[in-house]
Formats: sequence, C-alpha cells, structure tokens
Amino acid sequence: MKKYLTLFFLLTLFLSPFQTAQAQEELACVSTTWRVVNNDKVCVKAFKDPDIDGIVCHLSYAKTGGISGALGVAENPSRFALSCHQVGPLKSTKGISPKKEKVFTQKMSFLFKDLNITRLTDIENNAIIYLVLSEKIIDGSPYNSLSTVPLMPWNGEEPLVIFNKK
Repeated sequence: MKKYLTLFFLLTLFLSPFQTAQAQEELACVSTTWRVVNNDKVCVKAFKDPDIDGIVCHLSYAKTGGISGALGVAENPSRFALSCHQVGPLKSTKGISPKKEKVFTQKMSFLFKDLNITRLTDIENNAIIYLVLSEKIIDGSPYNSLSTVPLMPWNGEEPLVIFNKK
C-alpha cells in the first residue's frame, strides 16, 4: 500500500505544474534569449473571467528555456504584464461581490511557485481590478501588474452591478 501512495504522490507532484485553473488560449511566444536547447521566451495567453461574460484578459509572462525548461522543471521568473478589457455586454450569473477572488492560476515552477490573478472590486468607482502576482509558499515576489475594467453599458444595455456589503 505504501508503494502505491508514494507513486500517487510522485505522479501528483510531476503533473501539477501542467494544470491550470481555467481554460485559456496561448496566443504566441517570442524568443528573447538564444539557447542551444529551447530558447527563453515571453509568452502571451488570453483568458476569460470565469464569472463575468464580456471580459477578456491578456497575460504576458517570461518562460525559461534550456534543458530544464524543456523538461518542465525550470523556475520561471516573476515577470509579467496584464491587460483586461470589456469585449461585450457584462453578464454574471452569480453577481460580483466586493470580496477578492482568484480567477486564474498557472504554475511557474515544478514546485511551490504560482502565478495568480485576483479579481478585486472598486465599488465607489464602479470598476473591476485584476491583479497578477507570483506567490511562493515561503517567499513571494513584489513584482506585479494590474488592469482596471470600468463597468460600462454596452450597446444600450445596463452595466453590471457590484453587490454592496450592507
């Protein structure tokens, strides 16, 4: 039994860097540093907010190349940019609460380091803010990027309402 538990644990550790929280589309990668095997790159992904129809975010992030990058064991640097935009009428089945909520996660190393995008709300200014940062179990990174989406009407439709905490 111990052998099977150990095998399950090792498989979970090996496969976890390849899982993400939401569906996304990798648009392209551009090489930045030449390496004999697998260049360093900056990659761009698009993803939709899982709770709000009508918002699309584009995320760029650094990806380490070389042999360790090709094997999936390199730690990617905590450098990224984020841009989110309204692309249609804003609709949410559950409404938007004023609390913060993670909307996207991507592994940035074999173990312990994640890139997370958190949705925040600015009730006073009727806006949604997306914040991307890197989190480690022990020591995160101060590098971050944010993007703001004002809640605006689209083709005469009413704007999305953020629920107040009353």
